Amino acid sequence: MTDDEDTPHAFSEGQGVDDDYEEFTLDPTELGVDPTQVDPVDSRVVTDMLDEHNVSADQVDVQELIEVGLSYMEINRFEEATAAFERAARFAEEDSLDAQEAWVNKGVAHGQLEEFDEAIGAYQEALRIDEESEHAASAETNLAYALWEFGRTEEALEHAERAVEIDPRFPQAWYNRGFFLSERGLTEDALNAYDNAIRLGMRNAEILEEKARALEELGRHDEAEEVIEQAEEIRADAEAELTEEF
Repeated sequence: MTDDEDTPHAFSEGQGVDDDYEEFTLDPTELGVDPTQVDPVDSRVVTDMLDEHNVSADQVDVQELIEVGLSYMEINRFEEATAAFERAARFAEEDSLDAQEAWVNKGVAHGQLEEFDEAIGAYQEALRIDEESEHAASAETNLAYALWEFGRTEEALEHAERAVEIDPRFPQAWYNRGFFLSERGLTEDALNAYDNAIRLGMRNAEILEEKARALEELGRHDEAEEVIEQAEEIRADAEAELTEEF
C-alpha cells in the first residue's frame, strides 16, 4: 500500500519492469497485439484475448497484469483496476505471493469505489493465503479500514493492531492504529501511534491534522497549533505544485 499517503488505503508498488519494456505487453506473442496501437492503460484488449484464447496460467506474466491494475489506480479508473487484479489473481499460481498481492490490490480498488463488502472479502482471501508474508501487513491495515467503514469498528482495531505486529516499520499501519485508538478515546496511545508513523516517513497534512486533534484533546494546545501550521504549509506547497503543473 505505493502507498498513497493521503488516503487510508495502502497498495503495492509492483515490481517494475525492465528498461526495454514497452507499453503493457503480455506473452504469448501469438495473441497478436501490437502494443504501439493499444491504449497503454487499456488492459481489456489484452485480458479479453487471454480469456478468448483460454491461455494457461504459465503463459501469463502475472506481475505485468498487476502493473496494469496499478496504472488504472493511478488515473482513478478503479472498476477497470478491480478487473485487472481479479484476472491477475486467477492466473497466478494458487495461494502464491503474486495471488496474494493481486487480492490486496483488488481490495484497495473496491475500497476506492466504497464497495467495502467486496473489499473485506478480497483482504480476507489475501490473508487466507498467508498471514505472515510481505503483503500481510497491507492486507491487515486495509482490512481494518474497510471494516471501520462497514461499521465493524471493534474488529477494525483488532486488525490494525495485527498489522503493526506483522510489520512494525509500516507507517500506514501505525496511522490506522492511531486513528482507531483515537475513535475509542484512547488519545495518548493514538498520539504515540501517529508519532511512530511520522518517524517512519509518513508526513502529510492528514496525519498532522489528526495528531493536532489528539494534542488538543490532551490539552497540549501550543503543540497542536504548531502541528496545524505544519499541516497548512504542506497543503499550501501541494497546491502550489498543482498550480505550476497546470
